[in-house]
Amino acid sequence: MARITIIAQGAMGSGIGRRLVESGHDVATVLEGRSEASAARAKAAGMKPVGFAQAADCDLFLSILPPSEAEALAQKIARLIAAMPRKPIYVDCNAISPGSMGSVAAIAGAAGAEVVDIGIIGGPPKPGNSPAIYAAGPAAGRVRDLLGDGLDVRVQEGPVGAASALKMCYAGLTKGFQALGLAMLGAAARSGAGDALKAQLAESQPDFLRYFDVQVPAAFPKAYRFVGEMEEISAFLASSGETGAAAIYAGMAKLYERIAEDVAGPRAEVAAITDLLRR
Repeated sequence: MARITIIAQGAMGSGIGRRLVESGHDVATVLEGRSEASAARAKAAGMKPVGFAQAADCDLFLSILPPSEAEALAQKIARLIAAMPRKPIYVDCNAISPGSMGSVAAIAGAAGAEVVDIGIIGGPPKPGNSPAIYAAGPAAGRVRDLLGDGLDVRVQEGPVGAASALKMCYAGLTKGFQALGLAMLGAAARSGAGDALKAQLAESQPDFLRYFDVQVPAAFPKAYRFVGEMEEISAFLASSGETGAAAIYAGMAKLYERIAEDVAGPRAEVAAITDLLRR
């Protein structure tokens, strides 16, 4: 049994927490400043609430947050780790670029912690099912051994940052294709070309249409989460000189931001795209 702390308690964090509790691990989380919904998910998963001062008193610390929060959490936890005689392994599971992962690793490493880079591909664990969890870095094998009972942890060759690179490439394809569907279906609905576009897709690209039927509506409630991810993919591409491609994903971030605002407000664009897909 390992002592594991997970921050935070979103769908993925609580799902992984539940699976680790079921595997016999002692799983803690910090609820300070979190919502009632987060507290309810943590309780349902069997995660034990602890104060922030105790968050680093564990064997593994798992950071599972929106990308924009990854570095700030690393800085906060590093101050705790630095004062501890026994250091946990700091495991960053966020959808961040290899550059951002390098910053997190530098922060946690300076406090004396070993760092493992994890890229999660797929949804939260369900009975009989686990997302693919890619782990990179010198301590990746030990993390796999601790988490592997009930979770599909795969050690990826390469340094810290290798798993984040894989996540960026995979998410750039999947969420990028969802963004293309949102953009062009929305444009078709606004311009009156919707029915003709659907008919043409059904004739010449039926696989596209089947994908959009499922994946475009699935993106609506997640759009706010995808903003930061697209920004990280843009930074990843820019770091290798792919400035044109980086601009595409920066634009996708703005698209997801607009969709998220529509979901939270008038829902006009969401309604138009949903109506088009249902016709």
